[in-house]
Amino acid sequence: MASLIETPALAGHALPVVTAGAELAAADPGRVTSLAPFRGQAAAVAAALAPLGLAFPAPGRSTAAGGARLLWAGRETAFLVGAAPPPGLAGLAALTDQSDAWAVLALSGPTHLAVLARLVPLDLRLPAFGPGATARTALVHCPALLARRDAATVEIWVMRSMAATAVHEVATAMRGVAARP
Repeated sequence: MASLIETPALAGHALPVVTAGAELAAADPGRVTSLAPFRGQAAAVAAALAPLGLAFPAPGRSTAAGGARLLWAGRETAFLVGAAPPPGLAGLAALTDQSDAWAVLALSGPTHLAVLARLVPLDLRLPAFGPGATARTALVHCPALLARRDAATVEIWVMRSMAATAVHEVATAMRGVAARP
């Protein structure tokens, strides 16, 4: 019988990548659960999330409390990050463990916006994409979820199967930005 060996999504990738002005590092989000309320259950889902101090996020936003976060991840879908789903959600929403499905990178530093400008078709400057903002987009040709952690850091969520491509593309853009005079 085959024996499977658990490996982190970013294992074997040369991280962190550090250039003048930017750093790309692996981020461990902990437990990740996709949460999609069933039709007509939005109020009940909100009540079930209340003990965690979280509210279902508006499109393009996230909420956080006590080490747990809810990231908007698409139409009527959010990722519960860093906490187990409360028992009261059973039957109110589709819950799917996504912990092993995503690779999460943290891009930080004073040139992180210049790096991302080469990779995504969004305005990620602070007035348009401030702390707590999220967006589904393409990172070159990889589907991605971006989440603004703070003024100098953006999390890049890509499917586990695209981790090597994402690391390569971001590192290449970092070196390009660092090479500018």
